[in-house]
Amino acid sequence: MDNKKLYVGNLPWTITNDSLKELFAQFGEVTEAVIITDRMSGRSKGFGFVTFATEEAAAAAIQQMQEKEIEGRKIVVNVARPREERRPGGGGGFRSGGGGGYRDDRRSY
Repeated sequence: MDNKKLYVGNLPWTITNDSLKELFAQFGEVTEAVIITDRMSGRSKGFGFVTFATEEAAAAAIQQMQEKEIEGRKIVVNVARPREERRPGGGGGFRSGGGGGYRDDRRSY
């Protein structure tokens, strides 16, 4: 597991990639800082990831930033976990499984 990559949650909607990087740079070299955005609207989802050059810098950031208040919100900082694989066909699109509505389900007359 990569202990240099941190999950940062409960972020204010105004935080950008640059301001996230600036916020965590005090603990060491930040190689990447990304705010996760909604695909449709482009708005922040309120969380992101910060990757440090060293595990020591990441550990210091977790210790110092855990539940720190930023713009009235207590942020959450943890080591990032790998993303779980999604099941094929499972999930939540409007065309996911069980029922009509597919073009292939129509009768040809």
